[in-house]
Amino acid sequence: MMDKDVIIVGGGAAGFFAAINIAEQNPQLKVAILERGKEVLGKVKVSGGGRCNVTHAEFIPQELVKYYPRGEKELLGPFHQFMTGDTMAWFEERGVALKIEDDGRMFPVSDSSQTIIDCFLFEAKKHKVEILTNHAVKVIRKLDNAWQIETNNGNFKSEQLLIATGSSPKIWTILESLGHRISQPVPSLFTFNIKDKRLKDIPGVVAQNVEVKVLGTDLYSEGPLLVTHWGLSAPAILKLSAFGALELAQRDYKFDVEVNFVKQSTTNVLDHLKQVKLDSAKKTVFKFPQFELPKRLWQQLVLASEMTEDTRWGDINKNQLETLAGQLSRAVFKVDGKSTFKEEFVTAGGVDLKEINFKTFESKLLKNLYLAGEVINIDAVTGGFNFQNAWTGAFIAAKAISSK
Repeated sequence: MMDKDVIIVGGGAAGFFAAINIAEQNPQLKVAILERGKEVLGKVKVSGGGRCNVTHAEFIPQELVKYYPRGEKELLGPFHQFMTGDTMAWFEERGVALKIEDDGRMFPVSDSSQTIIDCFLFEAKKHKVEILTNHAVKVIRKLDNAWQIETNNGNFKSEQLLIATGSSPKIWTILESLGHRISQPVPSLFTFNIKDKRLKDIPGVVAQNVEVKVLGTDLYSEGPLLVTHWGLSAPAILKLSAFGALELAQRDYKFDVEVNFVKQSTTNVLDHLKQVKLDSAKKTVFKFPQFELPKRLWQQLVLASEMTEDTRWGDINKNQLETLAGQLSRAVFKVDGKSTFKEEFVTAGGVDLKEINFKTFESKLLKNLYLAGEVINIDAVTGGFNFQNAWTGAFIAAKAISSK
């Protein structure tokens, strides 16, 4: 049995961030990372389309917490300890410059997740963090004042243990056996599967600023909307999927959404269309898009309003005009299922938040057991927020561990 001062289970973002900070703050501690796979930092590699969306340019804790459907209240204190600005400084001090994009997302200037991976591997080596791959944890036991960890490749003993495995059903089962309560995991970030004539031929079209409601609920979001081969995606949809994760799971992902493509009332839209009818009577509706909508989307909504490609504005009847106003401001689509990004899979669920001391990220039930990242019941909308939760939890846990 190998003795270590600190064992970290999980060779992902939170695990590496914690290990490096522990070893840096207290070089006397022997720190080891146990990773079940052949490689470490796999999720970091594919995140942000291979660019790694490190964090988000929201620098006010009270505003940042609003992006977390689960964890909003609990993260307020931690974000006062380690925030997005601290994340930027941490990476820049280690030679990784970050840039802010127009939508607030932050990436390495290199636009490559490998930059983040190389930074972690370099810092881990520099601070003598032992990285052990192909070490799947099978059993965790508390014996006297030490932790015993059995893996498929050897057994370990350590005074302090940090779990940073992300969404791992196996680890959740082990934590449950140790007395922790696990909130039932369900997918959190997913796109909506929709088969609809209006969308069938226009994958790739983006409407920049829409409003989306899930009918029969209070769920609402706004932002860009992307038409895909399987339905609807982009931030407007992903935000709904995060905040509605539990409710939409209960509905078995079968529900109706209402989309306002122009963010105006039906009355205002109708008034605008009536004016266009007067001003542009000889032009064809199909070829004369309004409200700065993408042309292909506009054309599908026109065809869905009982018009043809040849219908002129001057020839539109009252019913067609009202139907088009409705398609633009309250188009209803039937959702039947979901699609998840397998590489960037995010889960709502995990260790119950009431069982964690958020001043240290230590378990309230088990001394010297720490938890960081998605292993606990915290998740966020897309845009770098899930990584920020990982950095914050890992940093605070590392500070507590290294000071013992």
